[in-house]
Amino acid sequence: MDLLDLLHETMSSPWVYLAIFAIAVLDGFFPVVPSETAVITAGVFAASGAPYLPAVILVAAAGALIGDHVSYAIGRGGGTRLLDRLPPGGRRRRAIEWARRGIATRGGLILTVARYVPGGRTAVTLTMGAVHYPRRRFLAFDALAAGSWGLYSGLVGYLGGMAFEQDPLRGLLLGLGLALGVTTIVEVVRWLGRSRRSARSATADEPVRRVPAR
Repeated sequence: MDLLDLLHETMSSPWVYLAIFAIAVLDGFFPVVPSETAVITAGVFAASGAPYLPAVILVAAAGALIGDHVSYAIGRGGGTRLLDRLPPGGRRRRAIEWARRGIATRGGLILTVARYVPGGRTAVTLTMGAVHYPRRRFLAFDALAAGSWGLYSGLVGYLGGMAFEQDPLRGLLLGLGLALGVTTIVEVVRWLGRSRRSARSATADEPVRRVPAR
């Protein structure tokens, strides 16, 4: 049995929905689990009829919502001490500082943005728990973030599957490429925003030069 046959058999099984759900839950607080890849792959094969695309989107969004709430609970239960112990200058520390700035300036809407940033979603949900962001508001914004993410991931895979209906592997590569492109755009926008803030800060810190009177 080759890889394509194995993928077809896996995606045709009713257990695939439980697998997608579990992967999305784990990815909420253990960000090494590739939930986007799983949902996009399911979306690619959904173009051929199995699995059922609306069910894929639903279980992915539900799993993401629950996983985010687990991360929020971890942050609320002792996240402040955990975050403060992160080494300064490290990648995780930078992600946490980005999350804190985002929460301060954009509130819950940062959750939706963070859903498309690698590692960003966990940093934001942990930080929101650590700063005791209101639970009801977190639920409302996270439902928007998880729902949009599930819809986006499923449709990206489905479009790839429709484009290469006779060659699911090419459809999968196209779907992953589209997802990578969106992630790259988000990262570029973030980088530009940081650069502008740094430039403004540097300008504000410059001493005012006085022109001597003649």
